[in-house]
Amino acid sequence: MSFSFSELDFLKPELGAEFTGDGTHFAVFSAHAEQVELCLFSEDGKEEVARLPLPKREGDIWSGYIAGISPGTIYGYRAHGPYDPKAGHRFNPNKLLLDPYAKQIVGDLVWDDALFGYTIGGKGGDLSFDKRDSAPFMVKGVVQNPQFDWDGDKAIRRTWTDTVIYEAHVRGMTMTHPDVPDKLRGTFLGMCSEPIIAHLTKLGISAVELLPIQYFLDDRYLLEKDLRNYWGYQTLGFFAPHSRYMSGSKITEFKTMVKTFHAAGIEVIMDVVYNHTAEGSERGPTLSFRGLDNLSYYRLSPDEPRHTFDTTGTGNTLNVAHPMVLRMVLDSLRYWVGVMHIDGFRFDLASTLGREYMDFDREGGFFDAIRQDPILAGVKLIAEPWDVGEGGYQVGGFPHPFREWNDKFRDGVRRFWKGDDGLVSKLASRITGSARQFNHSDRGVTTSINLLSAHDGFTLMDTVSYNDKHNEANGEDNRDGHSDNHSDNMGAEGATDNDEIIKARARRRRNMMATLMLSQGVPMILGGDEVGNSQGGNNNAYCQDNEIGWTDWTGLNDPFVDFCSKAIAFRKAHPVLHQERFLTGETDENGRVEIAWYKPDGNFMDDGAWQDGGLRVLGVYLGKSIHAAETDTMDDLFLVFNSGGDCEFTLPSVNDIKHWQRIADTGAEEAFSIHPVDGAAMVYGASVAIFAPRTKESAPPEGKKPERRRWFHFARLVRRH
Repeated sequence: MSFSFSELDFLKPELGAEFTGDGTHFAVFSAHAEQVELCLFSEDGKEEVARLPLPKREGDIWSGYIAGISPGTIYGYRAHGPYDPKAGHRFNPNKLLLDPYAKQIVGDLVWDDALFGYTIGGKGGDLSFDKRDSAPFMVKGVVQNPQFDWDGDKAIRRTWTDTVIYEAHVRGMTMTHPDVPDKLRGTFLGMCSEPIIAHLTKLGISAVELLPIQYFLDDRYLLEKDLRNYWGYQTLGFFAPHSRYMSGSKITEFKTMVKTFHAAGIEVIMDVVYNHTAEGSERGPTLSFRGLDNLSYYRLSPDEPRHTFDTTGTGNTLNVAHPMVLRMVLDSLRYWVGVMHIDGFRFDLASTLGREYMDFDREGGFFDAIRQDPILAGVKLIAEPWDVGEGGYQVGGFPHPFREWNDKFRDGVRRFWKGDDGLVSKLASRITGSARQFNHSDRGVTTSINLLSAHDGFTLMDTVSYNDKHNEANGEDNRDGHSDNHSDNMGAEGATDNDEIIKARARRRRNMMATLMLSQGVPMILGGDEVGNSQGGNNNAYCQDNEIGWTDWTGLNDPFVDFCSKAIAFRKAHPVLHQERFLTGETDENGRVEIAWYKPDGNFMDDGAWQDGGLRVLGVYLGKSIHAAETDTMDDLFLVFNSGGDCEFTLPSVNDIKHWQRIADTGAEEAFSIHPVDGAAMVYGASVAIFAPRTKESAPPEGKKPERRRWFHFARLVRRH
């Protein structure tokens, strides 16, 4: 069969391979190439059957249209241009290049020295030029038909105040679940299977946040150690679902998963990696971007363009400041929302995306482009607010509408329940949304994504089971992963048969989960924490595609699952726990207070109490923000967090509430039950107690207003933390 480009002056605005119904239009960006060739392959992808120079160039976009090319056609590119690494150019037409816009990727990348643009071990290192053809070892793109039956599917667009996120790994969630069919384990269809949907629905989850599902590579050095890139933070295809997660050969499986989640009322958020690619440093392979236009796609050293400029710790940094690279990222995001019906994104190492040239800029081009985009501005956007470059830690530094992972919440809550000194003031800041970090620029309290654990670090069970990390299985002599985890094994390192330790660990997990659900902001649960999943103390299981990294479902019927479900339901039933505005301690014109802090004797927290390093119990009254709408109805609550010993807590009169009843206690056999309280309440050591008004009484008389000096201490608390 012969192939040729149409002589028609056919230019579509889309990049990538776009099927028109009668043929396919191919377009790719390269500012510095001298020629770009389209390579077509046999049905099995093994034989190159045509190599055609793209005939049209306009605005650095190379394009051409071939009639008769239909979905399923396998293709790639070769780019001709200068091979001048010292100037940042690494064109090598011997290397087959993946289309950056490929919607599906087929084949398995076989690590071979032919994949590198230079000769490994050759004279001159990465300055040398390799002439071997990489096509036999390379993955390829597939022309797609965008049609799918989305009938009945609607975007949920749940408010942030009503959102509970569940971070999950498609493969890890489904590999050992006893009720997921064997043929669906590890796949998108397994992820949306009835047992998983039922579990998430029972918990009360409103959104799943999936670890990277865009096409990624297994690192060569991992495969050589019989390991694999499990987490997926080595993206090569920004438009293609990862083929390992498909049970068949159609990307419609991904769409089916999204549609099924939506039918269950659950939003789908993707963890996306636009800060770097799988090509690594200048000594990495030439697979796509490097061969198409290294100087445009990557940040290079300003002094020596031969070298990549790395703020990600992976060897390279995608040059999002370049307009065409930024367009690729935005096109990718729009594709996942518009074509694949995704509800939001969590941006890995998002500080890198905000770097204008070298420094982070919250008003930079990436943020401006998303905020003005009518499609992207309305979906959920979450930033991992740091990278490894200078000035990369930017918690609180991102613009609206971005929300941010709050590691300060994780560390503060872990340390409080671990019993560290001087933590009551930090805990107060965390459960009220970390105002010092986020209460600025008209950002709401939902800016803070609160978490106890995430894929990177100890699971919740390991946080109460290990003092030290145990990453020996990663093959790096336990040097990798964080060493300061604010964890506590409570008397035994790892699993134990000691009943007292087991009970203590269970209570601490209840305390931390309760704290998460009682805090202002948006809660995120690590998938498997509710079933007591352990990674054996491995806090960096990025390469453990095995029982270490997979969710252990043996705790599926553990009482903690029921506790988590009830804690989430309790949060949803009490809007005072998930408000839009920060509670700063103001009073309204009638003297009604929105928040107040108390010592066990029933008096207000004062400066001495806030600075008391030995104080391990804190009471807080929560009411409706004075800035909330009058139509918003919220029940008042009084919460006591006690990481110390048993104590009597005198429940105060506040906003004319004089009588309280205990409605939850993590130290009780049945955590959620109602018990009237008169005067002082016994709050058991290492527990969270929740109280609600027993009667509704009238507002304070006209002219009677609480002392305003009490809020002075809270204002100082906000500034301090």
